[in-house]
Amino acid sequence: MTSSSSLSPKTLSFAPARWLSVVHETRYDYAPPVELGHHLGWLLPRSTPRQQVRGWQLHISPAPDEWLQAGVGESGPVPPGQLHEDVFGNRWLAFSHSRRHEQLRVTSRFEAGVGWVPGLSPQLSPAWSQVAEGLRYHAGATRSEAVEFSLASPCVPLSPALAAFGREAFNTPDVPLLAGAQRLMKLVHQRIAYVPGSTTVYTRAPEALAGGQGVCQDLAHVMMGALRALGLSARYVSGYLLTLPPPGMPKLVGADASHAWVEVWCPLHGWVALDPTNDLVVGPDHVTLAWGRDYADVAPLRGMINGGARAEPLVSVNVEACG
Repeated sequence: MTSSSSLSPKTLSFAPARWLSVVHETRYDYAPPVELGHHLGWLLPRSTPRQQVRGWQLHISPAPDEWLQAGVGESGPVPPGQLHEDVFGNRWLAFSHSRRHEQLRVTSRFEAGVGWVPGLSPQLSPAWSQVAEGLRYHAGATRSEAVEFSLASPCVPLSPALAAFGREAFNTPDVPLLAGAQRLMKLVHQRIAYVPGSTTVYTRAPEALAGGQGVCQDLAHVMMGALRALGLSARYVSGYLLTLPPPGMPKLVGADASHAWVEVWCPLHGWVALDPTNDLVVGPDHVTLAWGRDYADVAPLRGMINGGARAEPLVSVNVEACG
């Protein structure tokens, strides 16, 4: 049995550079079967100044208890009370199963219209030390979203090693913020090898830096940790990459799974998205899903089960142009 939900976000006033079709499937095979399961999902894509979303659908098999109680059956909207919004503005979903099942399959589908990022002039951004000073707490300061993302988080604790790594890119107080951030992105790309399976979702930024390898979330965590250790603000973005690039263009690393990158805050440019896994400024090949302090805030799917031993998720992602 499969349940389905659809969402029609508000239309934004920009012309997308391209429309991309996204299919994200997660499957768990349980042995022995699961008797009870509670799950949370950060799978609803965001509408942003550079992204429109249309036709979001979520299929869950077997159908959650709440779907059956609401009479939804195999298709229909998410029942009231199952959709929520977190403190960062991401929408998330809660669902449960109280029936014995041997497999869980969750599939998210939608289309995203993604726009070009305005051209950056990194050398014209303010000095990083000036920005860091402005983010530092002082009496009478008003609360800023950027300040929240300059603090330590579960996966990104502050450490001397991360600070020393950050100072390789921001080696003098007058380095322009975005020039230093792009230099740091290149250093992360060079020093942390992309090696699937080399880390787990519990690996923290200092451990990934010391090990010199990881996956996209680890590279994002290391870059964020280095920025925050210097007093700068950076947030974690989960999302997807275009699976097959246009003819003649190389395939981006991480395109076959869910992806992650970093947004650094600059007073003159707002949030600027940088992808250390591929050493590039985020563009219309990237689809934004959610953002938070680190992976732990926006894991696409997590939960608790009774039974099932330890089942590793099988994840597949396909992103292709659709018009």
